[in-house]
Amino acid sequence: MYYVYVLHSSKDKKLYIGSTPDLRLRIKKHNSGLVRSTKHRIPLKLIYYEAYQIKTDALRREKYLKSGGGRKELAAQLTNVFDKLKYTYSKN
Repeated sequence: MYYVYVLHSSKDKKLYIGSTPDLRLRIKKHNSGLVRSTKHRIPLKLIYYEAYQIKTDALRREKYLKSGGGRKELAAQLTNVFDKLKYTYSKN
């Protein structure tokens, strides 16, 4: 399985979107400061993930979620989660 995931940073209140074949290990690496792009943003909380059978499907979905349309889709889909986290979707 391949996973596309969304993390929320408690520090800067922003999202991180990524993909991995081992979700549990990847989250541990993020929160241990072993991932360069998020080490300054820990602690991170997993707020959403999707599973795919084929790696290319996961990579395509990750790319889409990082786009403007994908972020809007996440904002609509995760409205209650964002409200709880006090996360505000911005176009930037």
